[in-house]
Amino acid sequence: MGLVALSTLAPLAAMPLLSWLMRESLIDQANDRVEDVEHEFLLELDDDIKDITLAARMRALDPQTRTALLAHDAAALQRVAKQFHSVYPDFDVLFYDASGQLITSLGCARPAQRLSSQPFAAALSGGEFHAVVANGCEEAEVPAKPVPPAWTVAIPVPDAGLIVACLPLDSEFAKNIALKVGSSICIYDAEKRPVGAWKYDDVEGCLTSGAMDAVVLGDGLAHQRFAPKQLPGVVVTTAMRIGEHEALENYVRLASALVALAALLSMFLGIRIASVMSTNLKRITLAHKKLQDQQYVKLAEIKTGDEIEDLAEGFNAMVDGLQERDRLKATMGKYMTEQVVEHLMAGRVQLGGVTLPVTILFTDIRSFTSISETMTAHELVQLLNEYFTDMVSIVMQEGGVVDKYIGDAIMAVFGAPVPKPDDAKRAVRAAVRMRAALVTLNERLATRGIAPLRTGIGLHTGEVIAGNIGSEERMEYTVIGDAVNLASRLESATKELGVDVLISEDTAGFLDASLELRYVDEITVKGRKQPVKVYEVVTPKVV
Repeated sequence: MGLVALSTLAPLAAMPLLSWLMRESLIDQANDRVEDVEHEFLLELDDDIKDITLAARMRALDPQTRTALLAHDAAALQRVAKQFHSVYPDFDVLFYDASGQLITSLGCARPAQRLSSQPFAAALSGGEFHAVVANGCEEAEVPAKPVPPAWTVAIPVPDAGLIVACLPLDSEFAKNIALKVGSSICIYDAEKRPVGAWKYDDVEGCLTSGAMDAVVLGDGLAHQRFAPKQLPGVVVTTAMRIGEHEALENYVRLASALVALAALLSMFLGIRIASVMSTNLKRITLAHKKLQDQQYVKLAEIKTGDEIEDLAEGFNAMVDGLQERDRLKATMGKYMTEQVVEHLMAGRVQLGGVTLPVTILFTDIRSFTSISETMTAHELVQLLNEYFTDMVSIVMQEGGVVDKYIGDAIMAVFGAPVPKPDDAKRAVRAAVRMRAALVTLNERLATRGIAPLRTGIGLHTGEVIAGNIGSEERMEYTVIGDAVNLASRLESATKELGVDVLISEDTAGFLDASLELRYVDEITVKGRKQPVKVYEVVTPKVV
């Protein structure tokens, strides 16, 4: 009876305190959500800053941009700006010559005609400029309408001019961030004027009260302001709906008045137990949510002597295991491709293999011995790393697996560990892209006085044995079989036949009209009695 009475009286007697606890819980909940919004806001902002910086640097490194700046070719620079704008439509782009005179721009309503009126003019004399600019890329404010500040990047093109890219912190920017973080957003400039908003009535509908250091509840919303460290002088207000609670609070007050004479001891014990359990469960739930976002946080020590303590200890043990797994996966990823790592992490590490239809790609640098004789070991390794970086990136983008490096040669497999119906097409497309990438690489090497590289690429499609080869103590995931040998022979034959990319008849049979082929010859390769019909990839229609 005592337990029944306690379970009945404790909730009723605890209602006044539960009303207070409910509001505190709402504030705690709002605090958590505001912190999440601020964190997501900063992540999105960092991504935008990295995007605008990388895009501007790539344009600055493009020889065509430099040529257009030197020639004051506004039409060519407009094409560059439109390419930039097609990927990043929210960014404004400006091009200045070496004297600081504007050549052309895209996105700005009133671009500064000369750099002398802008703080990013310093970038023209050397060094990049990264900062918030009060009027962004605009020369001055439009009367009666403030121009929003902008995150501005200025990248010099030595002796040619300057590329300036701006991300206006306006309503469009607020909308993009708000849709991703699930909150109303209002942005203020250094003069405390609202310059961008989303989900407020309009820019003028932003909160205009003083600075808020803590969460403020009102109208079912949680409001707070914060100042992003990346945007000096800029203040952001967030507003999130946390649910209707006024009627519930009134009901709790009425019920509390009816049970005012309830036992104080039962009330105290009930609140104490509920508070301890709620706090600890909330900590575990919050940690679990962060774990879902791959934030490996561990719970501080919980000493309750019950299942909650066991749950916290189990959670921490799970976090340790996940961290160890990720460390192992990251380490293995430096030595083998992601597909093979996933294959091994899944536990398929026994010796043996399976028969798979794959397309093998071999590529080799011609006359590499002669090239190596003219370089130091450090220069040679640097050249190979630069070459491998470009080529391997293409292989991986097309879904291939780099099986191994053989000196200056690359062996790639399309179709293992998991075959796909278009493996052959993706392999040939990778070969075509590798040829185009080699042209770009040779242009970079020419600026450093390094002779151009020439390569041959051979491809063949056939069945191989794919699996773990070696011993129980040391094994390697690879593919073996006649198809591998034939692909290697075709790569060697490219030099004799005077072609760059040579594919077998078996590979050609999987291709469609998107790639134009030319019959080269019927050749006999070492190790095979039957001659092999080979083709050259002539003009790729789709790359």
